[in-house]
Amino acid sequence: MAEPILIWGAGAIGGTAGAFLVRAGHAVHFVDLVPEHVAAIRDPARGLSIEGPVARFTVTAPAFTPDALQGRYSHIFLAVKAQHTEAACRALLPHLAEDGYVLSLQNGLCETLIAPIVGAPRTMGAFINYGADWHAPGRIVYGNRGPVVVGEIDGAETPRLAALHALLRDFEPDAVLTREIWGYLWGKLGYLALLFSQALGEKGIADCLDRAELVPLFRALVGEVMRVALAEGVRPLAFAPFNPAGFLPGATEAEARAALREMVAFNRPSAKTHSGIWRDLWVRKRRTEADAQIAPISAIGARHGIACPLVDRLVAMIHECEAGTRPMDDANLPELARA
Repeated sequence: MAEPILIWGAGAIGGTAGAFLVRAGHAVHFVDLVPEHVAAIRDPARGLSIEGPVARFTVTAPAFTPDALQGRYSHIFLAVKAQHTEAACRALLPHLAEDGYVLSLQNGLCETLIAPIVGAPRTMGAFINYGADWHAPGRIVYGNRGPVVVGEIDGAETPRLAALHALLRDFEPDAVLTREIWGYLWGKLGYLALLFSQALGEKGIADCLDRAELVPLFRALVGEVMRVALAEGVRPLAFAPFNPAGFLPGATEAEARAALREMVAFNRPSAKTHSGIWRDLWVRKRRTEADAQIAPISAIGARHGIACPLVDRLVAMIHECEAGTRPMDDANLPELARA
């Protein structure tokens, strides 16, 4: 793309994708709330460094805090935490070209928050599952590659979608173009329910999902998400490493165990041992995206007469961790199971 791409939120997800696009020769501008991070990205002596087993390189690019940004952009990639989606959309709206779009590089159903603000025709959807962590201003650890999927929110195939897909392949060569972006997003919600449960304890993702005694919990928890998705008219789609078939109504315990083994095998060699949710709770000591990502599952379920007691209890336990009233403890998961 000849026009600059604006990455709004230059943390783990946006910073990683943006850095690869800069390295591939694309014009990329970054916006972030952390002045020290912005200064590092545009400083030729420092730059934005990608570290870890996937790649190691450093780029520099124009970077701004939101108040300093000028101009309008046709391509804005939104990569802020889900709970900041609405505020970010209102801040970026004056910078969005009339014929431009906002692409959500986020987890959850953020497209449903973006579209009412910028307009559905200017909203594009994406599903991502690569592993990265922001470690310090100008430093991001890229722990493992993962799926990158893009689609129009109305399921159409358009020239701009084809162009976006080609662009993203300069970041992730196996990026996928889909007409079923909501299937991927609901599939990711099932996986996120597992990652939020992992964040309650000390064990990393692979070790947590490998706990045989928790299989009934994982089946029931993800099963709640799958039932709500089906009630919404969406069939969750599989991606590496999550196979929703193991948790859909009628799935056997053997199928669930097989699906969990796939997730353990995928996460075991990753340099990103713990979820970003876990890092928010216990490293960065800040609120998670629970209210914006998984709490809506229960609210949507209620509209269909579907109760989600495990999702509700998981959100409540995450809030207790955020408030400092519940310690990080692997015993939290059996307690969740008893709910």
